[in-house]
This record gives sequence, C-alpha cells and structure tokens, in this order.
Amino acid sequence: MSFSYRKRLFLSPTSTGETAYILAEAESSQNGSYKFGHYMVTLADCRRKVEFEFFLGNVTARRQSLAKIDVLIRVLTSFRDALLREAGLIVAFETKGKRGRLVRTGKPINATS
Repeated sequence: MSFSYRKRLFLSPTSTGETAYILAEAESSQNGSYKFGHYMVTLADCRRKVEFEFFLGNVTARRQSLAKIDVLIRVLTSFRDALLREAGLIVAFETKGKRGRLVRTGKPINATS
C-alpha cells in the first residue's frame, strides 16, 4: 500500500505526555486506476478514537466524501473562531476584575476599602 498523503500530528505538546493525535491517510489511486483505496481521517484523544472514512469508489461516493470533508473543515474553522472569541472574552473579564482589586499577602481586598 502506497500513500499519496499520510500525516500524523500530536495535538498536545510532547511535554504533556498526552497521546491525542490526528492521522490523515490517502492511499495512492495509481494515477486513477485504483478507486478502492484507503482514505481515512482519525482523531484520537487519550482514550477514544474516531475514524472518518472517505470512499472514492464511485461518482456518488466521491461527491459525498468531498462534501463530508468540506463540512468538517467548515465546522472546525467556525469552532476555532468561537474558541478565539470566548478566550478573548475570558481574558478581558479577568483583566477587568484585576484592575478593581488590590492584592496584599496573597489575599484579594476590595480597592474601595
């Protein structure tokens, strides 16, 4: 089995010891002559694994597989945008809270006291 694309990346820094990863594999179609190849995306975290298959064996399957990967990319991109927005809101809230408070000996006290 030869692959036209094969990539595995860990989703967390090595220092965390976590084993979450993404694996994307596209078997070579041998210049289009072999249409029953292995086309799979695997997402895994420490204990679970989900595999998404993208069959290319007929016209309908190819259309559906390309639509499936487009939906996944669109949802993941939108989810990343939501995460960025929420992270920014959390930082803004934490920053606002720290400006109105003084800290003495590790215990917060009200700035107006």
